[in-house]
Amino acid sequence: MDKTTEMDNLEMRLRALESRIYGERKNKSGKPVKCAESLARIQAGLTNTANKRERVKILHKKIEDLLKYLDPEFTDHITVPDAMKLEFILAEEDFLLSHAALLEQVSNLQPLLDSTYIRDVPEHATKLQRLSQIHIKQQDQSEVQSQEVKKLFEEYNKMMFLLSKQFTQWDETLRKMEEAKGIRPVE
Repeated sequence: MDKTTEMDNLEMRLRALESRIYGERKNKSGKPVKCAESLARIQAGLTNTANKRERVKILHKKIEDLLKYLDPEFTDHITVPDAMKLEFILAEEDFLLSHAALLEQVSNLQPLLDSTYIRDVPEHATKLQRLSQIHIKQQDQSEVQSQEVKKLFEEYNKMMFLLSKQFTQWDETLRKMEEAKGIRPVE
């Protein structure tokens, strides 16, 4: 029973695919075009053509050899003897041993990756995101505060400069008045 439903499902899917590809086209006999029939007809035509031509028959027989020759590893197999491959491996022995040690270290550290701390990272990521937003907001506020403090310092410095200038003028005026009266300044 399962096989019949699978076949029915497959046929329905094939019909849907055929209708998407061919639309409402009909073949010469007026029936809807079917992909499977078209593919079978093309395959039969290619097979007939291949059987009629001697060169194609030979090519079909040698296709496995051609595929083997086209494989990139085939040239390595022919050109590099086993002794040379062994030398390559021995030359890279230190590199391979160091990587083996690193892989062993990773496998030993695997339980740490499976820990609850690592599994809870997504939960902590949301908290971290919220804290990052708070931090950015506080940075903005501190920038505003810094600008206000800078402004107050500039006003303070201006006021101190003006007071210093005023005291200097008063001192100069007082000195001139003392000189005019003949009073010596106290040192």
